[in-house]
Amino acid sequence: MAELRSNQWYGGDDRNSYIHRAWMRRGTPGSSFMGKPQIAIANTASDLTPCNAHLNEVADSVKQGVWAAGGVPLNLPVVSLGETNVRPTAMLWRNMAAMAIEEMLRANPIDGVVLLGGCDKTIPSLLMAAASVDLPAVVVPGGPMLTGTFQGVPLGCGTDVWRLSEEVRAGTLTEAAFLESESSMIRSRGHCNTMGTASTMGLLAEALGTTIPGTAGTPAPDSRLLARSHDTGRLIVEMIEAGRRPSEVITRASFHNAIVALAAIGGSTNAVVHLLAIAGRLGVPLTLDDFDRIAAEVPFLVDLQPSGRFLMEDLFRAGGLAAVLKEVADLLDPSAITVTGEPFVDSLAGAQIWDKEVIRTRDAPLLPSGGIARLRGNLAPDGAIIKPAAASPHLLQHRGQALVFDSIEDFHARVDDPALDVDENTVLVLRGCGPRGYPGMPEVSNMPLPSKLLQKGVRDMVRICDGRMSGTAYGTVVLHVAPEGASGGPLAKLRTGDWIVLDVPARRIDVELPDDELNAREPAAAMVSALARPTRGWEKLYVDTVTGADTGADCTFLQGSSGDKVSRESH
Repeated sequence: MAELRSNQWYGGDDRNSYIHRAWMRRGTPGSSFMGKPQIAIANTASDLTPCNAHLNEVADSVKQGVWAAGGVPLNLPVVSLGETNVRPTAMLWRNMAAMAIEEMLRANPIDGVVLLGGCDKTIPSLLMAAASVDLPAVVVPGGPMLTGTFQGVPLGCGTDVWRLSEEVRAGTLTEAAFLESESSMIRSRGHCNTMGTASTMGLLAEALGTTIPGTAGTPAPDSRLLARSHDTGRLIVEMIEAGRRPSEVITRASFHNAIVALAAIGGSTNAVVHLLAIAGRLGVPLTLDDFDRIAAEVPFLVDLQPSGRFLMEDLFRAGGLAAVLKEVADLLDPSAITVTGEPFVDSLAGAQIWDKEVIRTRDAPLLPSGGIARLRGNLAPDGAIIKPAAASPHLLQHRGQALVFDSIEDFHARVDDPALDVDENTVLVLRGCGPRGYPGMPEVSNMPLPSKLLQKGVRDMVRICDGRMSGTAYGTVVLHVAPEGASGGPLAKLRTGDWIVLDVPARRIDVELPDDELNAREPAAAMVSALARPTRGWEKLYVDTVTGADTGADCTFLQGSSGDKVSRESH
């Protein structure tokens, strides 16, 4: 094994090494600094990130594994982003969290890191940081919560919030019943139990090769998660001995496999911006076209909300991710490895489907193609995406007149106006919600439908936005439109009454206007006046440097990596 990085701090007999060792002793035996791998546990546990609140217990199991393998575990609390509470949107701080984690990993005397995440932005930010510092790293996903029930029916957190709230607005569910369900939805520790962004990114962390195979998707309260956490603590010590870094594990082949997994599980659209950002940190070429191309042949196999019936606890008992990917093993890139050093495809060998209602077989899929579709056209020259599995089939080819909202405030002020000129064929357009415009690209694209249409039985309409939507959401929603309105994209020039044509099979989203007429229009003044204009702090740095959704919405100065070297002493 090469000399440990931590020896740069602890080795020697000069004043600086004295300081580093002395302040870290506090009951730790002196032998802990002599040739023992120092393992950071990057821990996103926080009472304000309720989905990650149990990660301190997970960290304790990791510590035990590290000690057992001859390493020294060190808890490192890092920036934690709680999707449900943070305003204006957790996505605004994903890049900041990644930057802070990267810098703390580089600055401290550590040789490797275990990454503990769960809630939507935590696993992406941890992986972005690990990719940029490139120290040996392995992920433990915190896992989904157990299934809650209300009036005898399972509740999908997130998905059923959207569904039940629409029924209240439609007049088919009382507000009292809606509020009563609140105490039933969140049954246990863990993140969302639907195939939302948290579940998706946990599973994709495994598909990328960054977890011990079989870990992702283990429910948060399940004792097997603690056993896997202990195993992970042992593994990170072995990874340091082998010099196995993220740049070796997360390759072009790994992203190929993650996209196959994303399609097969019917995963969140948010995975697109996260995978693009992680790839940008590693210098791996990845584009929206890759998502469409790779996923085109991948069947949709997992019958989970929001695109199906079941929940994450059901997926785990039915065989988990390995059982899903074994069905499409021929579509995976066999050259990809995992943090164990073994080929990813080898980890699928013993997998079985135990419930063919939850996980469909290759010859009986839910849909022949389950991927996220990349759209282009004069409304989205740099691309937009849609999740066909979550959409209404009859709306995947649609022509309708635009009803344009210039901000989320404009939308809320008008959507329930009885005089609103709208019918089921109208295309709802919300703009100014991209990375720069909001700022942070919030989950507002799945706009609630006008109440007067809900009361007539309408439950889906074509919606277009330069923002995101929750992975727990559903509907015929075109999102991540690029360039965004705030960057002068065509969406900024759209007017109410313009005719929009959506053709998902042809991968097109267009406004029926001559190019000369569209180009000659000025961005809507109402949208421009509503755009974010921060004057200081992270928001200003973000707005000034963030890239488009089509390249991962990372900041220009954070793309790429800086490695783990630190050249100067602190004393």
